[in-house]
Amino acid sequence: MEKRWTIKASADNELIETLAEALNLDKNLCNLLVQRGIDDFSSAKQFFRPSLDELHDPFLMKDMDIAVNRLAAAMRNGEKIMIYGDYDVDGTTSVALVYSFLRRYYQNLEFYIPDRYKEGYGVSALGIETAADYGCRLIISLDCGIKAVNKVKYAKKFGIDFIVCDHHTPGEELPEAYACLDPKRADDLYPYKDLSGCGVGFKFMQAFCLHHGFPLEPLYKYLDLVAVSIASDIVPVTGENRIMASFGLQQLNKEPRTGLQSIIRIANMEGKEMVMSDIVFKIGPRINAAGRIESGREAVELLISGEESLAKSMSNNINDHNEIRKDLDRQTTLEALEILDKDPSQKDRKSTVLFKPDWHKGVIGIVASRLTDSYYRPTVILTESQGLATGSARSVDGFDLYSAVESCSDLLLSFGGHTYAAGLTLEVDKVPLFARRFEEWVSNHILPEQLIPRIEIDAEIKLKDINAKVLRILKQFAPFGPGNHKPLFVTRRVMDYGTSKLVGRDQDHLKVELIEECSGSIIRGIGFSMKEHAAMVKSGEPFDIVYSIEENVFNGKSSIQILLKDLRFPY
Repeated sequence: MEKRWTIKASADNELIETLAEALNLDKNLCNLLVQRGIDDFSSAKQFFRPSLDELHDPFLMKDMDIAVNRLAAAMRNGEKIMIYGDYDVDGTTSVALVYSFLRRYYQNLEFYIPDRYKEGYGVSALGIETAADYGCRLIISLDCGIKAVNKVKYAKKFGIDFIVCDHHTPGEELPEAYACLDPKRADDLYPYKDLSGCGVGFKFMQAFCLHHGFPLEPLYKYLDLVAVSIASDIVPVTGENRIMASFGLQQLNKEPRTGLQSIIRIANMEGKEMVMSDIVFKIGPRINAAGRIESGREAVELLISGEESLAKSMSNNINDHNEIRKDLDRQTTLEALEILDKDPSQKDRKSTVLFKPDWHKGVIGIVASRLTDSYYRPTVILTESQGLATGSARSVDGFDLYSAVESCSDLLLSFGGHTYAAGLTLEVDKVPLFARRFEEWVSNHILPEQLIPRIEIDAEIKLKDINAKVLRILKQFAPFGPGNHKPLFVTRRVMDYGTSKLVGRDQDHLKVELIEECSGSIIRGIGFSMKEHAAMVKSGEPFDIVYSIEENVFNGKSSIQILLKDLRFPY
């Protein structure tokens, strides 16, 4: 599929030169920094040397003082407290953090993860009834609850208070909870709006420590869980998130908690330096698999476990769930692609809505993402659960999916999400009407260019500009993620040096050695799944490349290589 290349505007040249002089850095690197809002020595120091001292005062968050006082009263009065969270990575890491940290100071705790299939997303009536059966007087909901208006009212019938800790966009009405911690509240002036659910839980525990005069160092040991949530929930890696992710990765690499260490081991990552993408592709899917295939409670039990033998057994179970998940994912994706291929009416659509009653609920979000990648248009995948159609939606770059789903709210029993991902539930007989209405809204609002995959390029450079110092500084731009993507570069008019070839078991990958026409500089690189470009590369004609700059370590020796993202043959 052809991609759009867009190159970011170069930053102000005067700012670049001033920063280059202050930092003694290459102007190309300073351009990247200024593009990220880093335009003086002080901001550069904060970027390259993040500090936990720069975390915001948690009491700047609306209702934080109320939440801490209610928690303190519950502990003082010996009340049983339920820690309640969603079944995905963000929810289970949130519960693991708050439950295990509070347990250092208070033992009368329970935790609860709703069943994806029996209860669905968020706060459930069964969860509240279970809390009542346990004798709980307080529920702390994590990564959910901000739209649970009716459920919070239901809890009051049992004499149960709620402290909601969420990061999703609230509805028009906030729940009548004792406290609602959510930086996305319209009336919340908290300086950073993009915390993960686990991040909100961390801020709550930070406030708890400050309130009681407890040291913060023990809490910082839980930042590995926050880093896992930030990477897995695809929230921006900027501001507080970047600070917490930086220190969380350090914790993950040096002294991860027992449960995470067992996942690292079973993912064959032991002894390797973990980065955010490793969490996204290796750690997160395994934690998620518990809630997709069996129960998210398993993930929490693993994450709070301190016994190596028990953690090993549980991580093996979760890994088995992940293998089942991958099989279901592959099978469902193939079925969905076949439906699209055989339906001529799909060809000119601007959206995809597919419903099949027997698709596994645990993988439909993944399948929605895969179909979005394949057809590059807003996608909704639905299955049947407890007599209702329930599903996941995914978007394309720059298109507000939440608004598209919200436009059909009169057809939906429930929905929630954000710009690029959403979940929804409706009656089965309304699916065809929903598909028509969704397609109509998308067609009227999506721009033609939004239906073409876009590669956003940070800067145009020459191969001769790449050296060991540039690589060393670029590595310090990490951790990478939304809002701080790994820099991508474009270089014009390169040619095969004569040694490029296909590699890999199925000869799918393109290993290149390229020479720059204008300077004669040579660099090696790899393009994964780029075998279709091999003939043109070896033709000897010049072409343009988009790539990131990477470190290649082989037999203990380090070298510079490029990772190709796209090629063009315009000459």
